Amino acid sequence: MRLYHGSDHIIKEPKYGYGNTKNDYGKGFYCTRDLELAKEWAVLRDRNGFANIYEIDTTSLSMMDLSSDSYNVLNWLTILLLNREFNINTPIGQRAKTYLLDHFAVDYEKYDIIKGYRADDSYFMYAKMFLNNTISIQQLSRAMRLGNLGEQIVLKSERAFRHINFIDAEFADCHEYGIKRKARDEKARNDFTKMKEEEAIGFYVMDIIREKWENSDVRLQ
Repeated sequence: MRLYHGSDHIIKEPKYGYGNTKNDYGKGFYCTRDLELAKEWAVLRDRNGFANIYEIDTTSLSMMDLSSDSYNVLNWLTILLLNREFNINTPIGQRAKTYLLDHFAVDYEKYDIIKGYRADDSYFMYAKMFLNNTISIQQLSRAMRLGNLGEQIVLKSERAFRHINFIDAEFADCHEYGIKRKARDEKARNDFTKMKEEEAIGFYVMDIIREKWENSDVRLQ
Protein backbone atom coordinates (compact mmCIF):
# COMPACT_ATOMS: atom_id res chain seq x y z
CA MET A 1 0.00 0.00 0.00
CA ARG A 2 1.32 3.47 -0.92
CA LEU A 3 0.88 6.00 1.90
CA TYR A 4 1.53 9.75 2.26
CA HIS A 5 2.14 11.71 5.45
CA GLY A 6 1.98 15.50 5.50
CA SER A 7 4.51 17.25 7.74
CA ASP A 8 6.66 20.36 8.03
CA HIS A 9 9.75 18.14 7.66
CA ILE A 10 10.93 14.94 5.98
CA ILE A 11 10.42 11.81 8.08
CA LYS A 12 12.54 8.95 6.77
CA GLU A 13 11.90 6.67 9.73
CA PRO A 14 8.52 6.99 11.49
CA LYS A 15 8.90 6.18 15.18
CA TYR A 16 6.50 4.05 17.20
CA GLY A 17 5.20 5.60 20.42
CA TYR A 18 5.21 9.21 19.22
CA GLY A 19 2.32 11.46 18.25
CA ASN A 20 -0.51 13.33 19.89
CA THR A 21 -2.67 11.17 22.18
CA LYS A 22 -5.63 13.47 21.44
CA ASN A 23 -5.76 12.74 17.72
CA ASP A 24 -8.83 10.99 16.27
CA TYR A 25 -7.61 7.45 16.97
CA GLY A 26 -5.13 8.24 19.71
CA LYS A 27 -1.37 7.99 19.38
CA GLY A 28 -0.17 6.76 15.99
CA PHE A 29 1.27 7.69 12.60
CA TYR A 30 -1.44 9.32 10.48
CA CYS A 31 -1.35 8.95 6.71
CA THR A 32 -3.55 9.22 3.63
CA ARG A 33 -3.60 7.44 0.28
CA ASP A 34 -4.07 10.80 -1.49
CA LEU A 35 -0.91 12.77 -2.31
CA GLU A 36 -2.75 16.08 -2.74
CA LEU A 37 -4.44 15.76 0.65
CA ALA A 38 -1.12 15.02 2.31
CA LYS A 39 0.28 18.24 0.86
CA GLU A 40 -2.72 20.20 2.14
CA TRP A 41 -2.28 18.71 5.61
CA ALA A 42 1.44 19.49 5.52
CA VAL A 43 1.16 23.27 5.27
CA LEU A 44 0.05 26.11 7.48
CA ARG A 45 -0.49 29.78 6.53
CA ASP A 46 3.19 30.69 6.38
CA ARG A 47 4.89 27.31 6.63
CA ASN A 48 5.85 25.07 3.75
CA GLY A 49 5.77 21.32 4.15
CA PHE A 50 6.40 17.92 2.65
CA ALA A 51 4.34 14.94 1.61
CA ASN A 52 6.40 12.00 2.83
CA ILE A 53 5.91 8.92 0.64
CA TYR A 54 5.95 5.38 2.02
CA GLU A 55 5.08 1.83 1.12
CA ILE A 56 3.79 -0.65 3.65
CA ASP A 57 3.29 -4.39 3.36
CA THR A 58 -0.01 -5.12 5.09
CA THR A 59 -0.07 -8.86 4.37
CA SER A 60 0.51 -9.92 7.97
CA LEU A 61 -1.05 -6.88 9.64
CA SER A 62 -4.53 -6.62 11.13
CA MET A 63 -6.61 -3.68 9.91
CA MET A 64 -9.80 -2.16 11.28
CA ASP A 65 -11.69 -0.63 8.35
CA LEU A 66 -14.33 1.63 9.85
CA SER A 67 -15.85 2.23 6.42
CA SER A 68 -16.64 -1.46 5.94
CA ASP A 69 -20.04 -3.05 6.55
CA SER A 70 -18.78 -4.40 9.88
CA TYR A 71 -18.93 -0.92 11.43
CA ASN A 72 -21.12 2.17 11.40
CA VAL A 73 -20.70 5.90 11.96
CA LEU A 74 -21.48 5.53 15.68
CA ASN A 75 -18.52 3.18 16.13
CA TRP A 76 -16.32 5.88 14.61
CA LEU A 77 -17.86 8.50 16.87
CA THR A 78 -17.20 6.50 20.06
CA ILE A 79 -13.50 6.27 19.16
CA LEU A 80 -13.51 10.03 18.67
CA LEU A 81 -15.16 10.49 22.07
CA LEU A 82 -12.41 8.46 23.72
CA ASN A 83 -9.58 10.48 22.18
CA ARG A 84 -10.61 13.99 21.12
CA GLU A 85 -11.47 16.75 23.61
CA PHE A 86 -15.21 17.34 23.30
CA ASN A 87 -16.65 20.38 25.05
CA ILE A 88 -20.08 18.95 25.82
CA ASN A 89 -22.03 21.29 28.08
CA THR A 90 -25.63 20.28 27.46
CA PRO A 91 -27.50 17.52 29.35
CA ILE A 92 -28.47 15.96 26.01
CA GLY A 93 -24.87 15.88 24.88
CA GLN A 94 -23.68 14.29 28.12
CA ARG A 95 -26.42 11.68 27.97
CA ALA A 96 -25.63 10.94 24.32
CA LYS A 97 -21.93 10.52 25.06
CA THR A 98 -22.62 8.05 27.87
CA TYR A 99 -25.08 6.04 25.79
CA LEU A 100 -22.79 5.79 22.77
CA LEU A 101 -19.79 4.73 24.83
CA ASP A 102 -21.90 2.07 26.58
CA HIS A 103 -23.45 0.64 23.41
CA PHE A 104 -21.20 1.38 20.41
CA ALA A 105 -17.61 1.29 21.66
CA VAL A 106 -15.25 -1.02 19.74
CA ASP A 107 -11.90 -2.51 20.69
CA TYR A 108 -9.80 -0.54 18.24
CA GLU A 109 -6.49 -0.67 20.11
CA LYS A 110 -5.90 -4.33 19.27
CA TYR A 111 -5.39 -3.60 15.56
CA ASP A 112 -2.12 -2.82 13.80
CA ILE A 113 -3.75 -0.31 11.43
CA ILE A 114 -6.97 1.71 11.50
CA LYS A 115 -8.67 3.05 8.39
CA GLY A 116 -11.40 5.65 8.87
CA TYR A 117 -12.68 9.19 8.57
CA ARG A 118 -10.48 12.15 9.42
CA ALA A 119 -12.20 14.60 11.79
CA ASP A 120 -10.79 18.00 10.87
CA ASP A 121 -12.44 21.13 12.29
CA SER A 122 -15.55 20.92 10.11
CA TYR A 123 -16.12 17.22 10.69
CA PHE A 124 -15.50 17.56 14.41
CA MET A 125 -18.22 20.24 14.45
CA TYR A 126 -20.67 17.85 12.74
CA ALA A 127 -19.99 15.22 15.41
CA LYS A 128 -20.71 17.73 18.19
CA MET A 129 -23.93 18.81 16.47
CA PHE A 130 -25.11 15.20 16.34
CA LEU A 131 -24.34 14.69 20.04
CA ASN A 132 -26.36 17.81 20.86
CA ASN A 133 -29.36 16.47 18.89
CA THR A 134 -29.05 19.18 16.22
CA ILE A 135 -28.54 16.93 13.19
CA SER A 136 -29.69 13.38 12.46
CA ILE A 137 -27.53 10.30 12.03
CA GLN A 138 -28.37 10.38 8.32
CA GLN A 139 -27.07 13.94 8.08
CA LEU A 140 -23.95 13.03 10.04
CA SER A 141 -23.24 10.10 7.71
CA ARG A 142 -23.64 12.32 4.65
CA ALA A 143 -21.59 15.12 6.20
CA MET A 144 -18.60 12.81 6.68
CA ARG A 145 -18.34 12.48 2.89
CA LEU A 146 -18.42 16.22 2.17
CA GLY A 147 -15.23 17.91 1.02
CA ASN A 148 -13.75 14.70 -0.37
CA LEU A 149 -11.34 14.36 2.52
CA GLY A 150 -11.23 10.64 2.01
CA GLU A 151 -9.96 8.38 4.75
CA GLN A 152 -6.86 8.32 6.86
CA ILE A 153 -4.69 5.30 7.51
CA VAL A 154 -3.22 5.17 11.02
CA LEU A 155 -0.35 2.95 12.09
CA LYS A 156 -1.03 1.93 15.68
CA SER A 157 1.18 -1.02 16.63
CA GLU A 158 4.93 -1.43 16.88
CA ARG A 159 4.60 -4.28 14.37
CA ALA A 160 3.02 -1.94 11.81
CA PHE A 161 5.97 0.45 12.09
CA ARG A 162 8.36 -2.38 11.21
CA HIS A 163 6.57 -2.84 7.87
CA ILE A 164 6.66 0.74 6.57
CA ASN A 165 9.44 1.96 4.25
CA PHE A 166 10.29 5.51 3.22
CA ILE A 167 10.35 6.10 -0.56
CA ASP A 168 10.65 9.84 -1.13
CA ALA A 169 9.23 13.25 -0.17
CA GLU A 170 7.55 15.92 -2.28
CA PHE A 171 7.64 19.63 -1.43
CA ALA A 172 4.35 21.38 -0.61
CA ASP A 173 4.18 25.17 -1.05
CA CYS A 174 2.19 26.84 1.73
CA HIS A 175 0.64 29.43 -0.60
CA GLU A 176 -0.58 26.91 -3.17
CA TYR A 177 -1.76 24.24 -0.78
CA GLY A 178 -2.96 26.61 1.90
CA ILE A 179 -5.43 28.02 -0.65
CA LYS A 180 -6.50 24.51 -1.69
CA ARG A 181 -6.99 23.46 1.92
CA LYS A 182 -9.11 26.52 2.68
CA ALA A 183 -11.20 26.05 -0.48
CA ARG A 184 -11.87 22.39 0.35
CA ASP A 185 -12.98 23.30 3.87
CA GLU A 186 -15.22 26.14 2.69
CA LYS A 187 -16.87 23.89 0.12
CA ALA A 188 -17.53 21.24 2.76
CA ARG A 189 -19.12 23.84 5.06
CA ASN A 190 -21.28 25.28 2.25
CA ASP A 191 -22.39 21.82 1.15
CA PHE A 192 -23.25 20.98 4.74
CA THR A 193 -25.38 24.12 5.11
CA LYS A 194 -27.32 23.21 1.96
CA MET A 195 -27.75 19.62 3.08
CA LYS A 196 -28.97 20.66 6.53
CA GLU A 197 -31.60 22.94 4.98
CA GLU A 198 -32.80 20.29 2.53
CA GLU A 199 -32.80 17.22 4.76
CA ALA A 200 -34.45 17.60 8.15
CA ILE A 201 -35.86 14.06 8.52
CA GLY A 202 -34.08 11.13 10.07
CA PHE A 203 -33.16 9.67 13.45
CA TYR A 204 -31.60 11.96 16.04
CA VAL A 205 -29.48 10.88 18.98
CA MET A 206 -32.42 11.17 21.39
CA ASP A 207 -34.41 8.81 19.13
CA ILE A 208 -31.51 6.36 19.32
CA ILE A 209 -31.45 6.58 23.10
CA ARG A 210 -35.23 6.37 23.58
CA GLU A 211 -35.55 3.42 21.20
CA LYS A 212 -32.50 1.73 22.74
CA TRP A 213 -30.56 1.14 19.53
CA GLU A 214 -27.77 -1.41 19.67
CA ASN A 215 -24.81 -2.01 17.39
CA SER A 216 -26.73 -4.64 15.41
CA ASP A 217 -29.71 -2.39 14.63
CA VAL A 218 -30.61 -2.73 10.93
CA ARG A 219 -31.24 1.01 10.71
CA LEU A 220 -27.50 1.55 10.99
CA GLN A 221 -26.77 -0.36 7.79
